[in-house]
Amino acid sequence: MIPQDTHLQIGSLLFEGLDQIDLTGPFEVLSRIPNSTYRIFAKTAQPVRDVRGLWLTPDANLADAPQLDVLHVPGGSGQEALMDDDEVLGWIRQQAAGARYVFSVCTGALICGAAGLLKGRPATTHWAAFHLLPFCGAIPVNDRVVVDKSLVFAAGVTAGIDGALRVAAELRGDEVAQAIQLYMQYAPEPPFNSGTPETAHPAVLDAARHSVRAITAQREQTAGRVAARLGIAVPPGAAA
Repeated sequence: MIPQDTHLQIGSLLFEGLDQIDLTGPFEVLSRIPNSTYRIFAKTAQPVRDVRGLWLTPDANLADAPQLDVLHVPGGSGQEALMDDDEVLGWIRQQAAGARYVFSVCTGALICGAAGLLKGRPATTHWAAFHLLPFCGAIPVNDRVVVDKSLVFAAGVTAGIDGALRVAAELRGDEVAQAIQLYMQYAPEPPFNSGTPETAHPAVLDAARHSVRAITAQREQTAGRVAARLGIAVPPGAAA
C-alpha cells in the first residue's frame, strides 16, 4: 500500500478501435482513488471511435504524460494496429520501467506483450485471445484477474472493473477499494451464467467463436510476427 499522502499519477492509453468498457469500466474505479490525478493519453489529441462507434477524447498526447504510477492499457480489436507501433510500444516500455503498476484489460495484455513486458510472467486476457499469450512469452492463467508483482491483468471487458478494484486495493488498501465498489454499487447478478467459455451453452459458444473468427485469425498472424521479433519459441499447436 502506498502512503495516503503520496500523490499518484494514473493514466490510460486511448486508441482507435478499443473497447470502451475496457477503458471506462476501470475509469470508474481509478478516477476515484484518493489523492490521485487520472488522465487519458493518446498519440494525438484527436477524438477516436471505440469498436462500436463511441467517440472518446484524450486529455493529452503520449509525449505530455508524466511518469505514471499506474499505466492502464485497455484492449479491443484496435489493439492490432498497435502491435507493431514503435511509438506506442516504446512509450509503454518507458512508462512501465518507472510505474508502480501496469494494468492491462482484455487484449491490452497482447499490447503489453508486444512491448516485451510479459516474458516469463503469468497473465490473462479475453478468452478469444487467451491462446496467444505464449506468443508474448507469457504463462497463461485462466483467472478473471491475475496479479504478478507490478503487473495486473484482467480478462475480457467487464473483468477490467475487478482488476481496477485490485489495483485500488494495492495502492490505497482494501477499505478504500471496498468504498469505491460500494459507491459504484458493483454487485453483479447477471441474468445468465454465460460469461465464460466454461459456463456458456455450447451453441452460444460456437456462435461466439464464429463471430470473432476473422479477428482471431488476424491476431494469430500478428502474434506469430511478435514472437519472432521477441525471439520467443512458441510451442507447436499454441495457435490452435
